Amino acid sequence: MMRLLLRTTYFLFLLFLLVPGNSCGQSTRQSFLLEKNWRFFQGEVVHGESVALDDKAWKKVTVPHDWAIFGPFDRSHDLQDVAVAQNGEKKATVKTGRTGGLPYVGVGWYRTKFDIPQFNPFNKRVVLKFDGAMSEARVYVNGKEACFWPYGYNAFHCDVTELLHPDGMNNTVAVRLENKAQSSRWYPGAGLYRNVHVIVTEKIHVPVWGTYITTPFVSDSLASVKLETSLKNADGKLVRMVTAILDAAGQVVAQKENQQKLNYGKPFVQNLEVLNPALWSPEHPNLYRASTQVFVDGKLTDSFETRFGIREVRIIADRGFMLNGKIRKFQGVCNHHDLGPLGAAINVSALRYQLELLKDMGCDAIRTAHNMPAPELVALCDELGFMLMIEPFDEWDIAKCKNGYHRFFADWAERDMVNMIRHFRNNPAVVMWSIGNEVPTQCSAEGYKVASFLQDICHREDPSRPVTCGMDQVSCVLENGFASLLDVPGLNYRAHRYEEAYARLPQNLVLGSETASTVSSRGVYKFPVLKKGDMLYSDHQSSSYDMEYCSWSNLPDEDFALAEDHHWTMGQFVWTGFDYLGEPSPYDTDAWPNHSSMFGIIDLASIPKDRYYLYRSLWNRNEHTLHILPHWTWPERVGKETPVFVYTDYPSAELFINGKSQGIQRKSKASLQERYRLMWMNTVYEPGEVKVVAYDESGKPVAEKIIRTAGKPFRIEMDAVHDSISADGRALAYIRVKAVDKAGNLCPRAAELIQFDVVGDGTFKALANGDPTNLEAFHKPQMHLFNGQLTLIVQAGEKSGKIQIKAKCKGLKEGVLTVQTVNSKTF
Repeated sequence: MMRLLLRTTYFLFLLFLLVPGNSCGQSTRQSFLLEKNWRFFQGEVVHGESVALDDKAWKKVTVPHDWAIFGPFDRSHDLQDVAVAQNGEKKATVKTGRTGGLPYVGVGWYRTKFDIPQFNPFNKRVVLKFDGAMSEARVYVNGKEACFWPYGYNAFHCDVTELLHPDGMNNTVAVRLENKAQSSRWYPGAGLYRNVHVIVTEKIHVPVWGTYITTPFVSDSLASVKLETSLKNADGKLVRMVTAILDAAGQVVAQKENQQKLNYGKPFVQNLEVLNPALWSPEHPNLYRASTQVFVDGKLTDSFETRFGIREVRIIADRGFMLNGKIRKFQGVCNHHDLGPLGAAINVSALRYQLELLKDMGCDAIRTAHNMPAPELVALCDELGFMLMIEPFDEWDIAKCKNGYHRFFADWAERDMVNMIRHFRNNPAVVMWSIGNEVPTQCSAEGYKVASFLQDICHREDPSRPVTCGMDQVSCVLENGFASLLDVPGLNYRAHRYEEAYARLPQNLVLGSETASTVSSRGVYKFPVLKKGDMLYSDHQSSSYDMEYCSWSNLPDEDFALAEDHHWTMGQFVWTGFDYLGEPSPYDTDAWPNHSSMFGIIDLASIPKDRYYLYRSLWNRNEHTLHILPHWTWPERVGKETPVFVYTDYPSAELFINGKSQGIQRKSKASLQERYRLMWMNTVYEPGEVKVVAYDESGKPVAEKIIRTAGKPFRIEMDAVHDSISADGRALAYIRVKAVDKAGNLCPRAAELIQFDVVGDGTFKALANGDPTNLEAFHKPQMHLFNGQLTLIVQAGEKSGKIQIKAKCKGLKEGVLTVQTVNSKTF
């Protein structure tokens, strides 16, 4: 016992010495962001990399930065005259708004300076790491090219040690980016839209993404942890490695010291045991840290920390996906990378807010469609409990877009895959790799060879996770062997062919890798209520009765039933969790001003649509759901049939209009819609009150919900999602803005122009109202309400205090709100 206590004390002492900034120890590595004081110029610059270039007239920006999100919106931006093959189109037509109607095409230059104090090129290494740069990035340091990386979604890094000034000071970094026309089929963003890091290490060091942690054995009582650590410049050296595993409370739960001579570039392997491990799952996202110190010739040369989770992932024929020994079906969504009015520029507050909304809905998984995610998203999924399917490509060697990734596939696909896998293979949230989405290669005679090439890379770099691919051409992939070779066959839509695929494929299971594509506009309801695909209206909106979909897709009810009725289905990833910029189906063919999607369960302003509550009624098993639609303010529909739907987890409910019962509806299997929705199709509109009373299995009333006809808009109401935010200069507050009547009822048809004043210890950031046809700029402090609502985003400053917000509108009582900014060290 005393020996164990002494060893534990030794490890804790080592950890204490190596805490960055500890006066008793010397840090062996340094990492910092290149965030502020960048200069940006949109357009080509001859010798833009030159140290002598005077860039004082360039715009001063903070990175992450998306140059295109500031607009303006315009029909002419990236018009594409194409036939969308994956949608079954045979004839080319003009696609408006396909990439969001924003000016992302062109060249942009970024420049800044950085210092490395006490730099010694003989025993130090300096790396620049880019989490993403859109796109075709050429990086220069002190006028010389450091590296080139074409794919805008992937992280990459380059050693710039030899390019720095001898004293390490006043180094100029310049980055040239270029987005070509027709290089995307959604809004990709533009610029240095993710973080840029400087990493300084000793000559012998753990390289970027140099650790790989697996858990070969997992049980409730014991977990084995295997840590493989790569080292740079250590071949032939005798290396001693000291590792401690710490739990969430910072307690050492395992420790190991090993020594070996490194040769042939092989990693240093350590095996540790954790007793009574706290397993990672969406319900319990428990995390650990492996803290490692590297000694060479008795000298500490590097200290490195890797966060990980202990969990077991398995795929079982006829049963599907197993996490920690239990079968579960994915309740997932697909998401593009843009953050609505913030564009592609990454922000942790915005990501967290999105994930909080999805969590409340009962979502437990995300597919990063169709590109590598930001590391901040992956880290948040680790912390909040979301399983991730990470996907790199929307096209391989055969083009979807004229200037798409196919131009680089042959030379860069393996490098991109390796970066992606090594970047995220330690994150417990990541449970599956996808190698592509609806690639045309799936129907080529030798397409299976390309799929095999990519899957083999995944198996080589990370044999611990299964591999899938989103396939939409079911006939092709069942016939040519493409689907058979994958660990997990993923079908995009084609719900009517699931049973056929199950019967014909050797894996004996099917994953809904992309589902639904139901379309709706928040607060918009169309009459009569019909179940139909590709519905078009003069106002360019879609109905929020959730009965409309695209020609290739279906309603959510079909996917719910497939998951419930067949043990071999693995669940689904809905297209999409959030609306995103671009792909305004079904208004994509010469249908300006539409320029954002309508697929989202949540709109572009991060306001849930009615469909959110349909998913919540099935997916959130911890809280009850009771939601009524449509709104009840229809002066033009007095005496007309106006169906009422209720989304609830309760089995039955009774509807009352102005106190008169409209009858009890019970869920049944008479139709798919009746199985998951309660519907009163023949109710007649009269102004007043709509009340629904929900009943439990025994027929006992257990909950009720009331909506009322709204009067004239009277005042502006503002509600902050969080009353306080961190005073770190980055944190965002999301504020829901509504027009309400004197009684506080939402005015669901209000469209007034609201103007905002933001003062104090923060600034105005952006506005969005969720209207897919709205051309108002996100970054100007005024916008019209869409169906009574919009979202205001404000950003904290760097000191504690208050952000004071006023919302004004002619004829309405102004809204006033205060958001606290709290010192980030105590937040």
